[in-house]
Amino acid sequence: MTIDNREKFQEKFQAGKAALERGNYRLSIENLKVAREYMPLNSRKGGEAGVWLVSAYQASDKIEEAIALCQELIVHPDLQTREQAQRILYIIKAPKLERPHEWMSEIPDLSVTDKGASRYVVAKKRPSKSLTELSEEDLDLLPIDATDNQFVWFAFCLVAAILGSLAWLSQA
Repeated sequence: MTIDNREKFQEKFQAGKAALERGNYRLSIENLKVAREYMPLNSRKGGEAGVWLVSAYQASDKIEEAIALCQELIVHPDLQTREQAQRILYIIKAPKLERPHEWMSEIPDLSVTDKGASRYVVAKKRPSKSLTELSEEDLDLLPIDATDNQFVWFAFCLVAAILGSLAWLSQA
């Protein structure tokens, strides 16, 4: 491996990582593929570039390519690369969980709004009750647990013991 190849690898590798972190997955995939060409695939750096490429594939919703590359990396000579590939493959193959509709926030399409219209949304006010309007049921939402947990007595005895020992030490 020449120094020129290492520099080209490092340049494309850093560009691919930066593009992935910015959300430009297509550019990230392109750079990371080129970076892998400059480094032996069985090297530690080649494996690291492969793991980043798997993340770029996954982010761009190219799951089949991500799984195929993960399966290659599982038998990589570098232990850390193998472990990362196994973890990522486990995550990719995990079943997708259904999210209840209540958990989702709907984002309005602002492209169809009037250009001159106000962009501020006024929150709906709830009718509030004054303290005099609250009923007995409103005030008694949670019953108070009045059982004694002995903490106060324990704290009192502990403070008394500390003060007594300080007084005894000051006389000695």
